[in-house]
Amino acid sequence: MSRHAALLPILLALCVSARANDDVAALIKRQSQEFSDASASGDAKVLGKYLDDRVLFMNEGGDMPTKKEIVDGAQPPANGMTNKLTQENFKVEVHGNVAVTSFTDVSTLQFHGQTVHAKYLSTEVWLREAAGWKMISSQTMAAQDDPPEATMSVWALDEYVGTYQAGDFTYRIERTGDGLTGTAQGGKPVVLKAELRDVFFTPGAPRIRRIFQRDEHGKIIGFASRREGHDIVFKRVG
Repeated sequence: MSRHAALLPILLALCVSARANDDVAALIKRQSQEFSDASASGDAKVLGKYLDDRVLFMNEGGDMPTKKEIVDGAQPPANGMTNKLTQENFKVEVHGNVAVTSFTDVSTLQFHGQTVHAKYLSTEVWLREAAGWKMISSQTMAAQDDPPEATMSVWALDEYVGTYQAGDFTYRIERTGDGLTGTAQGGKPVVLKAELRDVFFTPGAPRIRRIFQRDEHGKIIGFASRREGHDIVFKRVG
């Protein structure tokens, strides 16, 4: 038998294995989208069908409900509301009897005539069981978006210009044209945008807000750099 002939069965086996993984990937993608659809519509039957009894499930709020809690809590949207979840950037890796996915759920919520869009980043783990592929783990986090920008006059922005300190850490706010910039410890300036009066954010960094404090006379005396509800307090020194 030639060397090439000896390699043929191995190559065929590899092709069959790759094709099997492709088939599994397509199945998992379909089931995952069906699960998202059921989550949006409150379809308890589909949720129960795909969840393993011991699933470890963390939603975007950080809660970890059991399968029973997920299924029992499934409800259709209230009157005047609809929600659609469309998966994007879907990736799946098959490791024998285990499939691991990552994707973005794009939510389109209709709320009494208004449309709200949001994105959720998810990973799921599926296990091949006797009854088919079941979800054994899921973790979701809400994608952060910049808030709408509020319009403020130049004279109003000038109130925030100054030097602020947290211990020996210095933060300088300056007006540049009709906007503000903030510079930490003499570093590179970043743009500050008003979300509303006394609340500012930097585009592309929506996890952080700078919330300014005033004294009883309305003068700005400092700000809190707030991230996920936790504050670092800066006092105005100049």
